[in-house]
Amino acid sequence: MRRFRSVVSRRAALTVLLLASFGSTVAFSADAPAAKRAITVDDLSRLRDVSDPQRSPDGAWVAYTVRSVDVEKDSRDNDIWMARWDGSEEIRVTSSAENETDPRWSPDGKYLAFLASRGDDDEKKKGSQVWLLRRAGGEAVKLTDFKGGVDDLVWSPDSSRLALVVSDYDASEDPEKLEGWMRKTAPPIVLDRYHFKEDREGYLRGLYSHIALFDLATKTLTPLTSGAVNDEDPAWSPDGRTIAFRSKRAHEDPDRTENSDLFSIAAEAGAAPRQLTTTKESETGRPAWSPDGSRIAILVGDEDKFYAYDLAKLALVPATGGAPQILTAALDRPVSTASWTADGKSLVFSVEDDRAAWIGRVGAAGGTVEALSSGRRVVVAPSLGGAEVKDGGIAVVASTSTEPDEIRALENGKLRPLSHQNDKLRDELAFSRVDDLTSRSKDGTVVHGLITRPANAVEGRRYPTLLYIHGGPNGQDDYSFRSDRELLAASGYVVLEINYRGSSGRGAAYQKAIFANWGDKEVQDLLGAVDEAVRMGVADPDRLGLGGWSYGGILTNYVIASDTRFKAAVSGASSSLQTTMYGVDQYIVQYDNEMGQPWKTKDLWTRVSYPFYRADKIKTPTLFLCGQIDFNVPIAGVEQMYQALRSLKLDTELVIYPGQYHGLTVPSYQRDRVSRFLGWWGKYLKPEAPANPGLPAVPQESAPKN
Repeated sequence: MRRFRSVVSRRAALTVLLLASFGSTVAFSADAPAAKRAITVDDLSRLRDVSDPQRSPDGAWVAYTVRSVDVEKDSRDNDIWMARWDGSEEIRVTSSAENETDPRWSPDGKYLAFLASRGDDDEKKKGSQVWLLRRAGGEAVKLTDFKGGVDDLVWSPDSSRLALVVSDYDASEDPEKLEGWMRKTAPPIVLDRYHFKEDREGYLRGLYSHIALFDLATKTLTPLTSGAVNDEDPAWSPDGRTIAFRSKRAHEDPDRTENSDLFSIAAEAGAAPRQLTTTKESETGRPAWSPDGSRIAILVGDEDKFYAYDLAKLALVPATGGAPQILTAALDRPVSTASWTADGKSLVFSVEDDRAAWIGRVGAAGGTVEALSSGRRVVVAPSLGGAEVKDGGIAVVASTSTEPDEIRALENGKLRPLSHQNDKLRDELAFSRVDDLTSRSKDGTVVHGLITRPANAVEGRRYPTLLYIHGGPNGQDDYSFRSDRELLAASGYVVLEINYRGSSGRGAAYQKAIFANWGDKEVQDLLGAVDEAVRMGVADPDRLGLGGWSYGGILTNYVIASDTRFKAAVSGASSSLQTTMYGVDQYIVQYDNEMGQPWKTKDLWTRVSYPFYRADKIKTPTLFLCGQIDFNVPIAGVEQMYQALRSLKLDTELVIYPGQYHGLTVPSYQRDRVSRFLGWWGKYLKPEAPANPGLPAVPQESAPKN
């Protein structure tokens, strides 16, 4: 299925140096409140994506990334910022036109390393490299210069070396090594892999990523792993002698499985990897060594059969290898980003729950998971800082339906602001009303979701309603801020976001309920939620629309082939004739393990392809959209449905975004997509213009306060 579905001052005197070398400070002032207004399409370019908090070893600062839109250049720019832990300062660390990511503090607190692709075109072709900033001041220095680029970096405990994930480089592409015709004409692409294509990566040849050591003093690179397999997520042991990592290298053909195992290797030239786990389930995420080096925390997912419905559990593995001890089996919720507390007695992680996400803690010996945060909000990406941090505070990314993502300090169950990237825009807007929605499907299943009303909605009035379907399916609609949700509500719609069966946040059985039976239970759940919104007197049954992207688009096709009540649909990056996706998209491992090969299970493949075979039953005018070079859900999926409905003379339109993958990245294309959504739905549903976009937002029930 389609996944659309990843700090530093010991003394106040150093603050002056940080301000001088890392950039300007953001000053915070309390201006008089202005009149609120509705969100517009223009506001989408003002929103900033805040992520990847990294608390410094001494706990005094938090580094993080901020992604913004450059409207003039029609591009996105990722920069590194940091905030003082006491909340008094917010500093921009980088300001180049290139993207800087993965800020990582050296354990001794002297450096901040990050990844960036800077320089002329030839330099950028090499991929991202490691750059280094001295905490005491000065410009960033380029540390590596590898043709394959660097995908990941982790500091050694003594701050003298880096463990890197370095990509192979195809030396045959060097111009001086090419025959004359190849310099002007691209040579043929020759493939021999079972899994031979991937969105954004393109066609997969014999190039892989491996673990290597980089010595800061000598500037030398020492390869640790090699072979026709990817090695990922290195993690140093506390004594700096060993590196744990994940890999599928134990399998005869790594392409034929999603099952990564945990390995370790001595941090020295010529060492051989040692396999630590042999589970039938996949180990996922970055390993985390216990402070005493005796155990390694890792996430354990599911076997290949249930790859699309994976629910990650926290486990401990002896450093010498052995069966994982599952710590969160009773939780029945996916966890991520696990870290040890400094005393080694417990672990902290993020938990994805029903429409929410919270920070949890569990003892290293097992037991009940303790919730460190709560409420109708999403709190993720915990960072604890170094061993010397004694305050127990955790840097996190937090958001609510009225508060975009920002960096927060989590202390004693309370959140305190550290970053203020979206404060100005947030204070201008009148937000919609987002409430919980519970419905019951025709087979009796209780389904949870969200119902959003315009900010100035009038009780007792029915509104044109959009069933806005999330992708995945292994994901969920939650309490985080959603600019698209706000824009739809501001345009006069009630918005339904439903966590149909297959979604995460409700446990493993709920996720796996649609196994090898796509387009059945999900459709029941979506239609049941629409029925409930009509029964509530909120949704206008004569003005219903729907849409989604990726699996949300696929479900849109399933719904309009099952029910004719909807007056307009938008189907993005979708497919319907599922048989034709076999060997065309990137999900071959899932297909062979969940659906079986089409020539062996023809009836099953035909059943899940029913939107195409029932195209003559569809009565809903539908807009289809896709990225031109999408290898996740290839463009053939929307082309087939567009052609079918056009052949049947149903009102339809096809929009193709040149040079785009599954997720659109060009800001003008993102804006165009939203505008086309609104234009298509507006053509058939004719929402009333908001009577007064400047009205204050309707108070939310149980609205969280930071």
